[in-house]
Amino acid sequence: MKLTVLVDNATIIDRYFLAEPAVSYLLEDGGARILLDTGYSDVFLKNARAMGIDLSRVTDIVLSHGHNDHTGGLAAYFAAFPQTHVRLTACPGVFAPRRDDAGLSIGSPLTQEDVRVRAEVRLSDEPVRLSEHVTFLGKIPRRTDFEARAPIGVRFEDGEWAGDLLPDDSALAIETAEGLFLLLGCSHSGVCNIILQAQALFPGVPVRGLLGGMHLMRRDAQAEKTIEFLQTLPLTALYPSHCTAFAVRAQMAQTLPVLDVGVGMTLEL
Repeated sequence: MKLTVLVDNATIIDRYFLAEPAVSYLLEDGGARILLDTGYSDVFLKNARAMGIDLSRVTDIVLSHGHNDHTGGLAAYFAAFPQTHVRLTACPGVFAPRRDDAGLSIGSPLTQEDVRVRAEVRLSDEPVRLSEHVTFLGKIPRRTDFEARAPIGVRFEDGEWAGDLLPDDSALAIETAEGLFLLLGCSHSGVCNIILQAQALFPGVPVRGLLGGMHLMRRDAQAEKTIEFLQTLPLTALYPSHCTAFAVRAQMAQTLPVLDVGVGMTLEL
């Protein structure tokens, strides 16, 4: 299996790609080509072309959640590949309208109806097997008492605007010979909750690696407890990125196997 970082907040030095505060990853597992998130714009398409990657071969698009830094490139993808048939997997509510505290729209620029015209849409709270080694984790139960407790803006549902706890947040679990490698979007549901969901679905299989946003924006009690939780795992590689503050990454690096991540990075899993 191969993992390629198409979009992240930063690029790798001497690799001349574009960055934006967003996420897009490509997973290649046998005949499956799985795109997790599409960034803010068409940057993921430009980077893929520069890397010599043909995204017309994508079989599955997965949305980690409905914020526009993860769904903003959908329209560009469908415009670039008008004849491509693709499956799209996400949790229900991923296309709900969203606003931040200033009233700006931060949800998907495309509606569910827009996407159904171009893709086979599969919205599921339950886990979904995407390929031989890759599983969409579905809705993440909120098990911990220190994560995902404050709304981020508001979302429109059932005819009204209400505080948004991102119930559609999810992630991917990748089965490797060494154990599980988790691929994250923003971890709005809490990275520890995501890990607990993966452990429940794959009992006895160790979590060996994580890559992606952890939505730890500052050194606080949540960051401290998250690091304590991560220290209990047999991790061999930790790639905190996107919405993980430098101060938190530096704190993690004191006791955890933190590694750099950026656009252009590839991993063989």
